[in-house]
Amino acid sequence: MERTFNNKVVAVTGGTDGIGKALVEALLAQGAKVATCARNQEKLYQLQTENAGASLFTVVADVSSENDCRHFIESTLQAFGEIDILINNAGISMRALFAEADMAVIKKLMDVNFYGALYCTKFALPSIIKQKGTIVGVSSIAGYRGLPGRTGYSASKFALQGWLESLRTEMLDHGVHVMWVCPGFTTSNIRQAALNEKAESHGETSMNESKMMPAAECATHILTAITERKRTLVLTFTGIRTVWMNKLFPNLTDKLVHRFFFKKGKLIQ
Repeated sequence: MERTFNNKVVAVTGGTDGIGKALVEALLAQGAKVATCARNQEKLYQLQTENAGASLFTVVADVSSENDCRHFIESTLQAFGEIDILINNAGISMRALFAEADMAVIKKLMDVNFYGALYCTKFALPSIIKQKGTIVGVSSIAGYRGLPGRTGYSASKFALQGWLESLRTEMLDHGVHVMWVCPGFTTSNIRQAALNEKAESHGETSMNESKMMPAAECATHILTAITERKRTLVLTFTGIRTVWMNKLFPNLTDKLVHRFFFKKGKLIQ
């Protein structure tokens, strides 16, 4: 995969943390021209500082805003002239039971995880069609299997995958590659930033990230899958097992997932 992305223009949403940052750094290392957006200006500045001299273009944007997404894509086109690859990576999660969660939690998750990808793709699509490029959605195992305490997250990822599957079929005659990737448990800040029942950042997690896939490794898998023009990518043994168990033995999987996410009758955080 060495230099595979040389001189390719790649737009990555949510590029200042976790998988997004790992993707940005891996792409720059291969000579790509990278545009990324995030809400935090300081983190974007830090990213630029760490990658001084590289072809990196950054924009402050909240992908839940249609206007921000339009600005991100249009300014990327102004900066680089085209977009070959769009990686819809920005996302947030939640940790709250549906019965206790404000509706604002579900709406925020849909706005970021689903509509953010939809907006950016809509505005980038003419250039991607022209370049016969690639559209990627970073989804989750929660897009295959609903997870307790993550009802809004699962809903947004199911929506994302259904929309991408439809779009993939529409784009077959245009030579555009559409794929979605499901990383499984990966080291990132998504659990710390997950929303609680009041739509506020949770800030803490009891999950042991030392046993999770590093973000850099996840990014390598994603870029390889783009190069190989895969339809889908499901990572980690646990993730693959969960997808197949849910297809073949859904009732048993209900019980196993419940056992994993509930300890002594309480949702693990």
